[in-house]
Amino acid sequence: MKVSRLVAVLAVMVAVSGCSTTTAALRHLQVGPNYERPATQLPERFRGQADSADAASLADLPWWNVFGDPALQRLVREALENNYDLKTAIARVEQFRAQVGVAASDLYPQVGYGGAAAREKTFVPLVPGGNHTMNFFSGVLDVAWEIDVWGRIRRSTEAARAQFLASADVRRGVMLSLVSNVAAGYFRLLELDREREIARSSAETYQQTLDFFTQRYEGGKDTKLSTSRAEASLAASFATIARLDEAILQQENAIRELLGAPPGPIDRGTPLTTQSPPAAPLGLTSDLLQRRPDILRAEQDMVTANAEIGVAVANFFPRIGLAAFYGGGSDDIGDMFKRDFSIWNIAGSVSGPIFQGGRLVEQYRARQAFWDETIAAYRGTIIQALREVADALASQSKLVERRAAQERQVKALAQAVELSLDRYRMGLANYYEVLEAEQQLYPAEDALAQSQRDQLLTVVTLYKALGGGWNLAEDAWTDVQRAR
Repeated sequence: MKVSRLVAVLAVMVAVSGCSTTTAALRHLQVGPNYERPATQLPERFRGQADSADAASLADLPWWNVFGDPALQRLVREALENNYDLKTAIARVEQFRAQVGVAASDLYPQVGYGGAAAREKTFVPLVPGGNHTMNFFSGVLDVAWEIDVWGRIRRSTEAARAQFLASADVRRGVMLSLVSNVAAGYFRLLELDREREIARSSAETYQQTLDFFTQRYEGGKDTKLSTSRAEASLAASFATIARLDEAILQQENAIRELLGAPPGPIDRGTPLTTQSPPAAPLGLTSDLLQRRPDILRAEQDMVTANAEIGVAVANFFPRIGLAAFYGGGSDDIGDMFKRDFSIWNIAGSVSGPIFQGGRLVEQYRARQAFWDETIAAYRGTIIQALREVADALASQSKLVERRAAQERQVKALAQAVELSLDRYRMGLANYYEVLEAEQQLYPAEDALAQSQRDQLLTVVTLYKALGGGWNLAEDAWTDVQRAR
């Protein structure tokens, strides 16, 4: 048998494995259920949705159009380029991408080679001298191919592909979470800056009050009690400033961690008081199924579970394979490939289970239970998404009312401080009235700053809950030129 015959055998096996007619026939024989998305009932509108439902959504906007602060845009771009959690997710996607190729490789003939060299000395009584030394060299090519009649390998490949797609959805989820976390951290930082401004303003006011009370006390027009109360309020404002300085440093460090950078300062852009939340249309509830990375990942988990049921079913059927090897041997390594190959074998094989103590049945039941688990997880993820959107809408609606009320409160308290100081100077009020007005004003200003921050955070939360940036290509997330 010549080398050409081996080549012909290999060619036939490869051709059979790639033949479209054979592939179509095998696909027809593929056992196990084909995936269909389970029916899920969705409400027509989000709870708290004020406008009419239409296709437009905040989630359609790229992040740089949602967060217009140039300083924040620079931070987000840096995070998308350098964050280590994102780098980990990207590497994990590549791992699963490779696993698809590993699973699919079993569809094709596996070709290998082998060789051996031996030298031995034996005693032969009838040969003069009694001893005989022999050399032997051999080389073979071997081919093995499992014909995927029942679709076991194709179902395994389908499961691996779904895991790869799920990891890609995880990566997009990490990107969205990263953008949201950077934006939320930045807005918290701006709010802390505003609180520190208020604390410093209060310290200046308390210092002026203390100086005024001290002058009156030294002039015999007031008591020591008034200066002591003013001094205590001043000390409290200094303590607040120190606490806020600590919180600002820690918040800056937290943002730097998201950037994949060591602790350090963070550049600011637009101040909190001049930040304005963008319009936030919602889109359709059904769009969540295509936009939210966690819902998409949960669906790919269902695809994986469904394919693994097919693998479990295929394990009940026999495995059919072809195998061949072809080679030659010689007592001289230089002659091994000069002679006709003399070692060859072509064989077909069939192997299947008869009794395994119920193992295959239990494996099938386990895969079926996993399928049920993924359906429950998928529907639960959808419910969670609807709740997150509804919660964000509730916050968005009530924060408008809360901020308006707090703005009126701050304005009224500021007038009260001015009036109380005027009355005190004219001798119409005591120091209690002045300090009480001041001590009510600054916490109210802090609360207003927190409401301004919360309004911005609500936009961040809503963008994330709707699956923002779902239509961005992978490279567009970190496209610096487009984001400028």
